[in-house]
Amino acid sequence: MDSSPCFIKENATKEILLRVTNVCGECYGDLHIGDEIYYDIRHCRYLCQACQEALSKRMNDRCETKEEENKVLF
Repeated sequence: MDSSPCFIKENATKEILLRVTNVCGECYGDLHIGDEIYYDIRHCRYLCQACQEALSKRMNDRCETKEEENKVLF
């Protein structure tokens, strides 16, 4: 699955892993140099490919998940 407008596809570099994170923001699995990773624009975190694909399936065109759509303020 290609990345959506909700994600920025990158290859993990040493700089990214040292400065930002070395784990997936969803499953907390290890990220390694050269891995295909995705920056989740809405939640400001890096995801592994498997978590990005799973999250994409639950998102609408506004990058909101079904859970967020159903939230009620009161």
